[in-house]
This record gives sequence, C-alpha cells and structure tokens, in this order.
Amino acid sequence: MSDFSAVLEPPPLPGNVPALGHAHFAAGMNGRELLVIIFRLCRDLRVSDIQMRASRPVYIHTNKGMEKLDSLGILSAAHMDAILKELITNRESASHGFGQDHALSQRVDEKIRLAIADFAERQVSDFSCDGIPMNEDGECSGRLRIQAHLSSSGLGITCRILNDSIPELEALGLDPDTTETLRHGVLKRAGLCLVTGPTGSGKSTTLASLIDWVRRHHAKHIVTVEDPIEYQYPDDMDDPDYPGHRIPSPSIVTQQEVGRDLHSYRQGLKDVLRKAPHIILLGEIRDRDAMETCMEAAQTGHLVLSTLHTTGAVKTIGRILELYPTDNHASVLSRLSEILIFIHSQGLLSGIQRRVLTYEFLQNNEDAVASAIANYDGGARSLEDVIRRAGNIQWDANLRRLLNQGLITHDTFINARMNRNEDEF
Repeated sequence: MSDFSAVLEPPPLPGNVPALGHAHFAAGMNGRELLVIIFRLCRDLRVSDIQMRASRPVYIHTNKGMEKLDSLGILSAAHMDAILKELITNRESASHGFGQDHALSQRVDEKIRLAIADFAERQVSDFSCDGIPMNEDGECSGRLRIQAHLSSSGLGITCRILNDSIPELEALGLDPDTTETLRHGVLKRAGLCLVTGPTGSGKSTTLASLIDWVRRHHAKHIVTVEDPIEYQYPDDMDDPDYPGHRIPSPSIVTQQEVGRDLHSYRQGLKDVLRKAPHIILLGEIRDRDAMETCMEAAQTGHLVLSTLHTTGAVKTIGRILELYPTDNHASVLSRLSEILIFIHSQGLLSGIQRRVLTYEFLQNNEDAVASAIANYDGGARSLEDVIRRAGNIQWDANLRRLLNQGLITHDTFINARMNRNEDEF
C-alpha cells in the first residue's frame, strides 16, 4: 500500500534518472552495501516504494508510475540472496528479549535459517524490518516493510521505506468536516469503523493518524493486530504547555505483529478481547472469522477499527455479505445497522502536480442510514440515496470537486468515477 502524502508529494522524476554521484552495484557486495546504495539514491529522490528483482535494474514508484534506476546496474541472483539475508537479519523482533539466552551471532544465524525455511515452504514472506544503517554517523534508512516472493525472474523483493512521522489528519487532504466527524467517531464507546480502499490508497496512514490523535488526547487502552506493523506509536508526546519537552501520552498502545509477537492472525483475533482494550485495530478483515471478531467486539462494548479492500460504501457492504452464506445476510445487515459508525473509503489519484486523495464518507448517524443498511440485500439504491445526503460525501461528487479545483485532469475524473452511466457534467 502506498502512503504518498496527498499534500507533500515529491515532484515527478525525469525520464532518465541520474546517478546523483552514487555508487554502482558490483560483484561480491554484501546485502548491506547493496541496500545502502539503493536507499541513499531513494532518499535523494524522495521516493519510498522500491521493486528489486533478480537480473533486472531497481524500479521505484513515482507520480509518473514506475521509473527504473539503470544507473545503478543490474541486481544479480547472488545480490538478491544477500539482500534478503540482510533484511531478515534486521527483521524486527519483539523488544522484550524474552527467552533469548543465546549469543547474538547464534540468534542471527537461527533467524536467517528459520526465515529461509519458512520462505521456501510458503514461497512468500511479509515482515517489517529495522532501518538499515547507512553510515558511521548513525543515519538509518527508516523502518522497512518487506515482501519477498518468487516469480519467473527468480527472487523478488518489494520494499517500502516507512515514515516514522505520523501525519495529522489535516495533512491528508480531507475536508475539515470529515476530519472532525472521523475523530468524533473514534471516541464513541463501542462500534465498528471501517477505512476501505484498494492497495496503495493510504488506508494505513489514515488509521495511524486517527490512532495517534486518540493516543495523544485521550486515556485509552488501544490494542492493534497487524501484519506487519507499519507505524509505531511512541509512549510519549510533545508537552502542549512546555514546547520542547516530552511527557507520557495518556493512552497506552499495545501493538502486536503477526510472526513476531503472534504465531498467526487468527491467534491475535482470538486473544485481543482478553487484553481489556477500549479500542481495537485489526489491520485487515480477511475472512469471516475476522469479520465476526470485529462485530462481536463492537457488540460487546469495544470500538473496532479495520480495513477492507473495497471502493465505496455500497461495495463495502456487498463485500461483507460475500463472506457469509445467503441465509445469514439478513442477520448480518441487522447487526451492521446497529454497530457501524462510519465507512470511510478512499483512493489516491495521480494529480496534476502530486498525488491527490479522494474519498467517500458514510456515517451511520440517523435512522434512514441504519434502515438503508438493514435493507441493503433488497437493493443498493436506498443506501446510494443516503450517501448523497448532507453529512455524507459521495465518491463522484468529491471527484468533481477535485476536478473543479484543478487538482486532477478530466481523464482522471472519467476513469475514477464510480457511476459511469451518468452524464460527465
């Protein structure tokens, strides 16, 4: 998922990306040396999403699409093996050190052995990684989110350099009224809040902004189950009364990562309610078990935040129903009509000058909305109608606003519309 800011977007790169004085790949380089070369160039170019493949140059994601870094050379199969082992070596481990009574070198070797064995069996591996040291002055790349996989070209690695700085909601490109409503929603005692959108739409950033705001302003126990963790929440915060000083934040955040703190996502879902949380963040609703956990937690007095890979409120309700047999649809919709607080569905578009956030917002704040959700199985028209009412933001209407403001092109507007049957203007 791409987390380019809707406001602070790097400028498009020229077609022929310069080397900027950086080193080139060479035979015999170890994993850290190769990664430092890549990360230094990406730092200077202000990009964070990187594609590495055996026998190919490095590719980066920019506002123009994919750009290749020919100037660095080609990554060999041996290079890719070295890079993967370096990333595994720096894979984040639980910081408590519980049960780690072996020497560091033994732990590293064992970590690599187990990770390679697991990768060989599953042929894919997702994990987060500590920043890679880039010089002797202590400069690091920033934390990393990694997926290693196999393809026709051999070993491939998709890498995102994570930003440790969590943006305020106001910096994401949301309407001020939507920002206020989102914050009001996550302060409710119980219910279900869904942030949806395709991969690369910035869902994790929006959720992190909400959680971080709660953490700094309210006394809550927040528990997250993530695979992997993208944003880390500190235990302290800026002192609002004494600038330059840090004080403990009023909330406590318990973050758990699958594969590091939990054996499985299912285990995290099973155990989360036993931690006495006020707010639960489940990184993604993947199946019926996860959906049931979310709804049961919301019905038993917890506030639950999670994500789905859907665009728009109507399609989100439809996707939830797909997880259940037809005979259960009526009861599922009835439960949703009672517990759902909002659906915030968003996407990132290639704008004229930078990536631009667009979104649809539906809050379940009146009887008409609850009734439309409960009766969705009979047709989506009533739900579409309530989305158009005051207090909600419709996807196509928001797209038109971006077009009128000169932030997106007419072609982008046409291609991103939800309802293709209506007149363009």
